[in-house]
Amino acid sequence: MKIGILQCDHVPAGLVGRHGDYDQFFMGLLADERFEFSTFPVVDGVFPSSIDEADGWVITGGASSVSDPDEWIGRLKEFVRDAYFQRIPMLGVCFGHQLIASALGGDVGKSKSGWTAGPVEYCRTDLNTRQIALTWHQEEVTLLPDSARVVGASECCRNAILRYGDTVLTYQGHPEIKPGFLIDLLATHGAMLPATVRENVLRSKLRPSSTRDFVDEIKKLFLERQNRQKAGAPQNAKGPATAGEESECGGL
Repeated sequence: MKIGILQCDHVPAGLVGRHGDYDQFFMGLLADERFEFSTFPVVDGVFPSSIDEADGWVITGGASSVSDPDEWIGRLKEFVRDAYFQRIPMLGVCFGHQLIASALGGDVGKSKSGWTAGPVEYCRTDLNTRQIALTWHQEEVTLLPDSARVVGASECCRNAILRYGDTVLTYQGHPEIKPGFLIDLLATHGAMLPATVRENVLRSKLRPSSTRDFVDEIKKLFLERQNRQKAGAPQNAKGPATAGEESECGGL
């Protein structure tokens, strides 16, 4: 199965030698003999020839805002809409999470909580559990598209994990990032963060991410399409689930 990585930024130059670039983060996260990967640095204007050039798509994080007037951002939104209506699986992370929401009719804006960085605990209303992911963001999805369903929230971000039917999954957090990279990022970008947020970043190694859970969930997203195609199952979209699912997460 071919996974296309739509790369929306590059790792700061001083960190690439130690950590690799953002596309490599996802290749490492999803390493599997069933997957092959192709990278399209859309931030540099390099796009696939069509939505069918891969069996599923990953839209990475990045420093841009989805409201920026850059040509590649508008073009990527069109790509997302085409892929969504053709029911091609998509994973969006951080900027990718926000861009998919914006492309499909939602709004994105500055978080009332300000900067969030480091480990964050999310309530998974669909799984009735809690998960931890590393984060680094100031903006968030402020208005959901009609097709989106919230399946994960934190105290600071209520629209943190979204599903769109059974073909799109998006995270505000970063399942692909390792603590060492986030801590090293403080040296180049940490000045913009409040002291309490910088302190949380330094706790990244002390609060392990729920990486295995995220990997299983993402692989299932991509492989289910392949399984449906093999079985000849109908490809009609499922409607969004009813809001207000029961959960052990209390008031989140």
